Amino acid sequence: MSTRRATISDVAREAGVSASTASVVFSGNTPTSEATRARVLAAAAKLGYTGPDPRAASLRRGRSGIVGVVFDQHLGTAFLDPVTTHMMDGLADGVSRLGAALLLLRDDGEMVREPSLQTAPIDAAVLIGCSPRLRDSLEIVRARGIPVVVVEGDAGPGVPRVLLDNVEAQREAARYVADLGHRDVVLVTLPVDIERRRGWIADDAVVSVHVTADRLAGAREVFPQAPALAAAGSSIDEGAIAGRAIFADPDRRPTAVIAQTDLLAAGVIRAAEEAGLRVPLDVSVTGFDGVVVDGLAPHVLTTLVQPATAKGRAAGEAVSAMIEGSTPAGLDLTCVFRVGTTTAPPRTT
Repeated sequence: MSTRRATISDVAREAGVSASTASVVFSGNTPTSEATRARVLAAAAKLGYTGPDPRAASLRRGRSGIVGVVFDQHLGTAFLDPVTTHMMDGLADGVSRLGAALLLLRDDGEMVREPSLQTAPIDAAVLIGCSPRLRDSLEIVRARGIPVVVVEGDAGPGVPRVLLDNVEAQREAARYVADLGHRDVVLVTLPVDIERRRGWIADDAVVSVHVTADRLAGAREVFPQAPALAAAGSSIDEGAIAGRAIFADPDRRPTAVIAQTDLLAAGVIRAAEEAGLRVPLDVSVTGFDGVVVDGLAPHVLTTLVQPATAKGRAAGEAVSAMIEGSTPAGLDLTCVFRVGTTTAPPRTT
């Protein structure tokens, strides 16, 4: 029994039309009569023809039809963060006009798995952040002559960037906390380097992850002496680990904690309640992202709402423009500060 895939010529023959007419029905580039369209679609259904083979179109264009998205962490861990999910939704939407698929790649510093950034058949790449490890990815992409866009990172001149106002936004949240009257504040940050080590950040430490550095800089414009504790990632569990360290000594507990993500903030709140503290009566907590966090109720987090979907869409549109031969400009997006129920003036006693 033959297993040959039906072709557009087979459909045209079955429908009694020319191959070009049948092709037009599927491409939608030129109007056809309803009767002709119905006849072609009926023939396609009979033959089991679902549409043109995308590989053929890709070969004609000299493209693979794939955009690589490069992370510097385990993909399973990355997608535990709702921000990543929203961003990827936007990215898929941004490349939709190309009919492109997204290939997720993890840059682990070794490039030994297939497909790797060195060998994957991609037309362009989107780097999520630009940590020291991802800068190596940037060099690989440039060596291949592939267009690249960076989301929340600095890849140097000539590379389009999609940025958030991380410094300004975090400064706004910190100023709000200060205006409430808080002076004893601790900062909980995202990882500071590719090793993702937990621990207190020394005053002279080099913070090589752009998002972490920017949000830390914004908070320290208001609280320059605030101690900062680095988490190993953005998760409720990591926030709880940080919170337990912060609240371990009953005699040295801050009145407010500024966390760099909503997931970290939720973990800090969990640790505060474990320590017998009431939020916000005993300790205020702020986050960053504006995502839905399971288990946070009845609290409504005071946070900065970032346009995660728009961030991804902007990166996708920039990639699409580059593939089509245009030169996109970078884009700066703005967060919106939202006051919730997790912040209040410090207790006076």
